[in-house]
Amino acid sequence: MSSLGRLTGIIGPYRLVWPSIKFHYEALKEALRNDGLAALIHPQRIRDAAVAKLFITTSTGFIAYENTTIVPHLVRSAQGKILELGPGAGNQIHRYDLSVVDFIFGVEPSPQYGDEIEAKVKQLDLEDKYKLLVCGIEDSDMLIAEGITDGRMDTVVSIQVLCAVGDVKGVMRAVWKLLRPGGSFVFWEHTRNKDAVTAFAQACWNPTWSALVGCCMNRDILADILAAGEWENPSDIEVADDPFSCLPRISGVLKKKAE
Repeated sequence: MSSLGRLTGIIGPYRLVWPSIKFHYEALKEALRNDGLAALIHPQRIRDAAVAKLFITTSTGFIAYENTTIVPHLVRSAQGKILELGPGAGNQIHRYDLSVVDFIFGVEPSPQYGDEIEAKVKQLDLEDKYKLLVCGIEDSDMLIAEGITDGRMDTVVSIQVLCAVGDVKGVMRAVWKLLRPGGSFVFWEHTRNKDAVTAFAQACWNPTWSALVGCCMNRDILADILAAGEWENPSDIEVADDPFSCLPRISGVLKKKAE
């Protein structure tokens, strides 16, 4: 039984890699139709379009899976003035407890998700409580224009985002600074597996996974979160005991230590 579990875990990433190959092919054809061979000068645009299509298409499946996890409970704990990192296709929007939410800023650098988020915000009648900012958390000028400055956020939410950012340490330092003392960092992320065999499988998968799915499979996310600043309750972080999974999760609600 354990051998079957390990095999299932090792081949599991293929379920996203295969459709992503198809979406990359379609994005390439579309780019060539629109721009000819000049499209090949900008491979990142093709990749971004394909990855966005992948996650928009699989959004319903991700929501269903997350419903079996702690994710709905984590998101409902967010309150006050909230910044959501990388909302993508908007999978978390319906999970917020609006009775304790003042406002939500979705900070998403990829413009391809705009229509999806707009539709969900309209469907949930959240136009007065949600705003999408097409930028990264490092784009301080745009954040400052919205009043998002150091010590002003009550909650920052990150659901499967830190695997995809360019500089995890930099993003986490920015998160810690934006939170008010006592503010909450709510997260559910995947990380490097402690099991040596599965960690090796992650390392083998990672070049393909990063290129086609858009994130790093085997980062030490926990270390980067803890290094961002002083937290009141680091012992509350939960690390899934899942030695066969190439995507083991860590999660928690960390409180920024009051000065």
